[in-house]
Amino acid sequence: MKRATIVTMLLMLSIVVAKADTRRVLFDAGWQFTQNGKTVTVDLPHDWDIYAGPDAKSGATGTGGGWYPGGKGEYRKTFKTPDGEVVRLHFEGVYQKAEVFINGQKAGQHAYGYTPFTIDITPYLHQDKPNEVLVKVDNSEQPNCRWYSGSGIYRHVWLITSPALHIAENGVYISTPMVNDDEATVQVEVTVENASDVERTATVMVGAESMPIIVPAKGLKTDTLTFNIRNPRLWSPDTPILYEVRAMLKEQGKMVDSQLTRFGVRHIYCDSRYGFQLNYMPLLINGACVHHDDGILGAMAFDAAEIRKVRLMKDAGFNLIRTSHNPPSRAFLDACDSIGMLVIDEAFDGWRQAKTPYDYSTLIDSCYREDIHAMVRRDRNHPSVICWSIGNEVMERKDIRVVTTARKMKDAIKDYCCERPVTEALCSWDSDWEIYDPHAEVLDIAGYNYMLHKHASDHERDPLRVILQTESFPRDAWRNWQTVEDYSYVIGDIVWTGLDYLGESGIGRYYYDGDTPGEHYVEGGQPEWHGAYCGDVDITGWRKPISHYRELLWNRDTAPALYMAVKEPDGYYGSIRETAWSVWPTWESWTWNGWEGKPVEVEVYTSLPSVRLYLNDRLVGEQQSAECKAVFTLPYQPGTLRAEGVTEEGQPVSVSLSTAGEPCQIRLTADKSTFLADGQDLIYVTVEILDRNGLVCPDAAIPLTATVKGAGSLLSFASADLKDTDVYTDAHCTTWKGHALLAVRSTAKSGTVSLTVKGDGLSQSQLNLNATNRR
Repeated sequence: MKRATIVTMLLMLSIVVAKADTRRVLFDAGWQFTQNGKTVTVDLPHDWDIYAGPDAKSGATGTGGGWYPGGKGEYRKTFKTPDGEVVRLHFEGVYQKAEVFINGQKAGQHAYGYTPFTIDITPYLHQDKPNEVLVKVDNSEQPNCRWYSGSGIYRHVWLITSPALHIAENGVYISTPMVNDDEATVQVEVTVENASDVERTATVMVGAESMPIIVPAKGLKTDTLTFNIRNPRLWSPDTPILYEVRAMLKEQGKMVDSQLTRFGVRHIYCDSRYGFQLNYMPLLINGACVHHDDGILGAMAFDAAEIRKVRLMKDAGFNLIRTSHNPPSRAFLDACDSIGMLVIDEAFDGWRQAKTPYDYSTLIDSCYREDIHAMVRRDRNHPSVICWSIGNEVMERKDIRVVTTARKMKDAIKDYCCERPVTEALCSWDSDWEIYDPHAEVLDIAGYNYMLHKHASDHERDPLRVILQTESFPRDAWRNWQTVEDYSYVIGDIVWTGLDYLGESGIGRYYYDGDTPGEHYVEGGQPEWHGAYCGDVDITGWRKPISHYRELLWNRDTAPALYMAVKEPDGYYGSIRETAWSVWPTWESWTWNGWEGKPVEVEVYTSLPSVRLYLNDRLVGEQQSAECKAVFTLPYQPGTLRAEGVTEEGQPVSVSLSTAGEPCQIRLTADKSTFLADGQDLIYVTVEILDRNGLVCPDAAIPLTATVKGAGSLLSFASADLKDTDVYTDAHCTTWKGHALLAVRSTAKSGTVSLTVKGDGLSQSQLNLNATNRR
C-alpha cells in the first residue's frame, strides 16, 4: 500500500516523465584484496578485521576496538572506460585514510572513515585499454577509535558517469518550510555543475515548474523552484509516507540529466514550553544510541543488514536512533525513512583534545568542514533526520575556546541546512557542570549524557533551554521515562545502547567472582571480552528483558500487557557483580537445574493493575504492579510458571515459561525465504537448540557446523557471547543460551540455496531458500 501511495504522489508531482537515471553503477564486485602478501578476490562491502577475529594478545585496536588487528590493505580492480564526459568513483565509506590511484596516478584521498567521498577520475582514464583502480587503506595507527571501526572498504562503491553539464552530486535539496493539513509548500533547490570550459545555458524543471539558468565554465549554479501539495500526507514514525521528485535538466530542448529524490513532508518544532512536536503534535523521544557495526557482520554495511538494524530498534519500541558517534550509511537512513524512525545524525566523537592517540583530533582542523558538509549534503533530504549532532563528550570542555569550536561546527552545518536544530552530547565527570552554560547556549537542543538529574536546577537557571538526555544507563529506564513525562523542557531519553556492539570491550557486562573485576575502562581493559553488552538487544537480535520493560513504559497502548522473565539466582553460576551500564542478568527461562527448593525472583512487566502468578497451576500469589512491574519470590521447582492478568476491557491475558529438557534438535528460522540474486542480499537465520517438546534449552552451549550449497554462501555464523573469540565468518559456532545467528549472502545466480546445520548428539536441521532475479 505504501508503494502505491509513493507512486501516486510521484505522478502528482512530475508532469514531465524522464527516463530512469542509469548512470550510477554499483562497483562492488570483483576486487582483488591484498594484505600481508596474500591476495584474495572479494566483493564489497568488505571488512578485513571481522575475517581475522579478535585477539587480546595481538589485537592492535585494543580494548576499545575489540582487540581486532587493524593494519593496512589494498584493493584493486580493472574496468573499461565507460561512456560519459565526467567519470567519478563514489565511496560510501572506507576505514580509513584512503588513497585512490587510477592507472598508477594518485587521483584523490580521504582521511575520515565515516563520511562518503567522491573522486573525479576522468583525467586518468585510458581510452584504448582497461583501467586499474587501486585503493590503499591505512588503519594501522592504533588506537584511533573508542569502539569497533572495522577496516577496509566497508560500504558500497559506485561508478558514476555524467555529461559535462549535469545536476551536481547531492545537488537537489528539498525542504518544506510551510506545512499544515491542507497544504504544504515544497522548495526544491537544484545545483547544476558545468565541467566544460565554456559557459552553458540550460533549463531546470521540477514537475510543471521550470527556470532558465546560466552556469559558468568549471562552475556551479544554484536556483530554487517552489510548488504546493494540497492535502499532504505527513511523514511520521507511525505514517512514514514518502514523496518523490524528479529534477530534470534540459539544454537546447534536449534532456541531458535528471535526478530522482525521495523526501517526506513533515514539520518539526521544539521549545522548553511545549517540548518536541512533530507535525504540531507532542512527541516524547524514546531513543537508542546505535553504533555503526552490524554485529556478526562487523562493519560490512549491506543494505539488508542496515534495514534489519533499524527494524530491530523499531520492533523494540524505540522512535529515535542517535547515530553514535558518526554519520551512518545511506542504506541506514533510507531504512529509517521507509520504516519510520527518527534520527539524530552525529558527525564526530571528539574534537581537538584526543581520546585515543590517533583519533579525529589529528584531522579536525584540516577536515571538519569537509566532513560536516559531506554528512549534511548527503543526509538533508531524509525526513527521518530531525537533528544534527556535532560531537560527544568532548575532552576540552573546560577550555572556553570549546565554545568557538562548537559555533564553527554549527556554522558548517548551517552552510547547507538551516531547517533542523543542532545538538551536542555534553557531560561532566566532576562537579563543574554549570560552567558549561556558554557551551550549551550554542546548541538548539542541549544534549545531556547521564546528567538528567541536573534538569531542575538547570531549568531554573536557564528556563529556555531544551534538554534531551543523549545517553542514559539502561537500568534507569523508569526514572528517565517519568522525568520526560513530567517536564516539557525535557524532550526525551536516549539509552546507551539499543544494540550490543563490537568494541568498547566489556561495557555493560555483569561478571562473577574470579573474573577480571571492575568497569570496562580499568587499566588494561577487559581482555576476555571483544564487545559491549549494554544493549537492549543482543547481536543475534534477541531482545533482553530490559527491552520489553522499556517498550512497555513508552508504548503502553501497543506493547504486550504482560511479559515475564526470571532473574538469574545469585550463586547459580557464581556470585554476580554488576557494572555501571549493566542490568541484572535476567532470562526468559524456568530451567534452573540443581536449584530446587532455593529462592528465585520472577519479574512480570505489565500495564495491568495486578498480576497473579501460578506454578504448575497452583497460585503462588497476587501482586499489585508498581512502576509497571510485579515481582514474586518463590522456591524453584521444575514445571510451568504462568502469569495472568485482566485488561480494562475484561479480557484475560497470560504468559508462561516451562522447564526445558535435554537438547535434542535444532530449529532454523529465516527472516525471509527468498532473496535477490544480486550478490548483495542477505537472509538471516536464527538458530535455536530445542528439547524434544520444542522448548528452547536456555543453557545450551553446543558446537555447531553450518553448510550452505547452491545459489548462496555463508557470510557469518555467531552467537551473542561477546567472550567467544571464534571468527564470525567461520562455518563453526557454539550456541550461547541456546541461540545463534547466521547470515547467508546471495550470489549473482538465481536458484535454490540449501542450508544445513548440525551438531553432535542433535538431529541435523535443513532449510531451503530461494534466490531470484525478480525484485
